[in-house]
Amino acid sequence: MSLLGFTHDLRAAIVDLDGTMVDTLGDFDVALNRTLQGLALAEVSRAFIERTVGKGGEHLVRQTLAHVGADAALFDAAWTAYQQHYAEVNGQHSQVFEGVVEGLESWRARGWRLACLTNKPQAPALALLQAKGLAGFFEQCFGGDSFERKKPDPLPLLRTCEALGVAPAQALMVGDSRNDAEAARAAGCPVVLVSYGYNHGEPIQSVGADAVIERLDAL
Repeated sequence: MSLLGFTHDLRAAIVDLDGTMVDTLGDFDVALNRTLQGLALAEVSRAFIERTVGKGGEHLVRQTLAHVGADAALFDAAWTAYQQHYAEVNGQHSQVFEGVVEGLESWRARGWRLACLTNKPQAPALALLQAKGLAGFFEQCFGGDSFERKKPDPLPLLRTCEALGVAPAQALMVGDSRNDAEAARAAGCPVVLVSYGYNHGEPIQSVGADAVIERLDAL
């Protein structure tokens, strides 16, 4: 497909991770519910997790504690346990979405510079990319703890563009949620969203991206 006629001006793609390249709900499910079990709290459903992920692990844990009616003062203990459990299962219950490898290969063949930008902390993001054989596609990988603010703030995209040596208008943001679209719009990047990701329970077509695609290799 032609992305509104401006793909010829692009020099880079900045790609989200969870829900865009890798289906990580299984990892979140296991790590989060092990955390709740350890605190003698009720478990949460995968549907709740799918609606809640995308704004960083701290947000997920805080929202989960509120959802199960736990005292907010438990956050520090829950966050510590969650990080440990997530590190133990990272990549074990997740799968790369169809079309991702083919899409990345085609973009690299075009000469685009590639970066991964996620709200997941950088260390587990890098570990997941390595585990799924995707790390070699990216010259940069930034996480939710790489900068002072996370998406949907535009700062992470602007800093990633700087690291890639491209102007925001030359860098395509590829994501799965309103977070990605709002960050891209504020940064001045064009944005494409996938139809299959985690968008906080909202239909992705309502977000207003430049295009919605079924697979990364459809671009």
